[in-house]
Amino acid sequence: AAARTGAGLTSAATQPAHVAAILARRPEIMVAGVTSGQELEPLLARPSLLVVGPGLGRSAWSEQMLQQATLCGLPLVLDADGLNILAAGRVVRESRRDNWILTPHPAEAARLLGITTADIQQDRSAAVRALQQRYGGVIVLKGAGTLVCGADGTVSICNGGNPGMASGGMGDVLSGIIGGLLAQGLGLLDAAQLGVCLHAEAADIAAKQGERGLLASDLITQLPKLVNP
Repeated sequence: AAARTGAGLTSAATQPAHVAAILARRPEIMVAGVTSGQELEPLLARPSLLVVGPGLGRSAWSEQMLQQATLCGLPLVLDADGLNILAAGRVVRESRRDNWILTPHPAEAARLLGITTADIQQDRSAAVRALQQRYGGVIVLKGAGTLVCGADGTVSICNGGNPGMASGGMGDVLSGIIGGLLAQGLGLLDAAQLGVCLHAEAADIAAKQGERGLLASDLITQLPKLVNP
């Protein structure tokens, strides 16, 4: 998703056993197998930003990856198990920072705030503001009517998208899109807002063939036509 959005050179750090699978699916990605945070550290001198979380898991390896990613100081899109590890409070030394975008779905948001998913859904605007106040940066609260909140507390809502997006991997594609926009020089808030809209529009185009059976990967093929005039 990041590459199709225009990120340019895109790399993935993963478990060594997963390198071949990633290359088979997308050979243009530069893939590095790393077994520890110590092996990851020198690789972090190359990128201009990081997307951390999709496929991360919650193992000791996962925690080492996230710890190194947050220590290097690069702008960061944090998603999926990256958010769950953050919510556990053991790994990330500074849980509030200005240069990251957090993209939780309601259950992840509930873990980050220590409340229930029902509490999040009862007042989503209040929840996204509370997340921003606690963690800083820009917050994307996913769901029907995705919300984006920046440092000034203003909340934007996306009116695109469709029910077919309630399938696995959709959030991973969104984090890649946002990362791809950051790589092209957009600020955090602009990248988050535009990324959410591109994600929804790609899904709406893909869903013209039917919402039932819509896959996250179906969105990726729509991205080049949306980001090119």
